[in-house]
Amino acid sequence: MDVWTSQGNPRQQMAAALACIVIGVVLAIGFRDFGNSGANAFAGFLLGLLLLVIGVAGFLVCGEQTVIVDPRTRQVTIEDTNRFHSKKRLISFSDITGIHIGYLGKRSTYVTRYYLILKLRNGENYTLFAPGRFYEGSSDRAVVMGWKKRLEDYLK
Repeated sequence: MDVWTSQGNPRQQMAAALACIVIGVVLAIGFRDFGNSGANAFAGFLLGLLLLVIGVAGFLVCGEQTVIVDPRTRQVTIEDTNRFHSKKRLISFSDITGIHIGYLGKRSTYVTRYYLILKLRNGENYTLFAPGRFYEGSSDRAVVMGWKKRLEDYLK
């Protein structure tokens, strides 16, 4: 079996953060005169501020995540790098007791991201292919089922 390497898409992370910033600014400016317009305008202003804060935070922590599954060393390596820090997590195959599929979003809106949840021997659940990292294929449940099967085959 070969080493399986997968990277998140920082460009999509950046685009989502910038979209939140732009929409937040538009809403905050558009509803800035909430004193004369009532509660709905105040809610629009606060929503704009919230989106702006989320967008700026997302922009600042945007980074690259790489997942490496190496059957020779029998471990999963997760390298996470952003503007402020870089961290590396090693998970031994022997520490993985189960693999499940999780999802973020609503099926009815067709905006769903799937990911793997590793159940570890110490009771921890670790998210692999995190939805905010925009891995290629993460919006297709069949693709993520393939990831699960592939990882289960490596664990045997």
